[in-house]
Amino acid sequence: MAHIHEKIDFTVAIFVVHDEKILVIHHRKLNKWLPLGGHIELDEDPEIAALREAKEESGLDVELIGERPPTTETGTRALIAPRFLDIHRISETHEHIGMIYWARPKTSEVRCAEQEHHAIRWCSKSELPGLEPPMSNAVLWYCYKAIEEVTLHSVSVQQS
Repeated sequence: MAHIHEKIDFTVAIFVVHDEKILVIHHRKLNKWLPLGGHIELDEDPEIAALREAKEESGLDVELIGERPPTTETGTRALIAPRFLDIHRISETHEHIGMIYWARPKTSEVRCAEQEHHAIRWCSKSELPGLEPPMSNAVLWYCYKAIEEVTLHSVSVQQS
């Protein structure tokens, strides 16, 4: 997708966790291991963008994890809040505001979007530091946090 604005764009990152593993992609253009994600298009809200990007990049239908506040007013639709927000520099003149979501897969068959990625794989916490090229510290932190929180959330939901 082309940039919406020359200075800043809004993006989504989707950290998908299943069986204490996280889904990561080896991005072809950036040569980095990253979560699923991409730009929010003009006709999308962040939630729709996250679901679309997950499907396009992995073939997975996912369930975003987060709180959706109740709404009672006409013309208002509550969205699942991202778990984190960040802003990161893409170039000297361009930044991305990233909306970072946790998710669980609803389907099981993963496929690689070969035009965008070299590889796609599920990684345990112990496998993440060994990826080549190495992940950035920020992405690694988000991976660990997503595995921890989604696994705890799944356990607490099963026990209730």
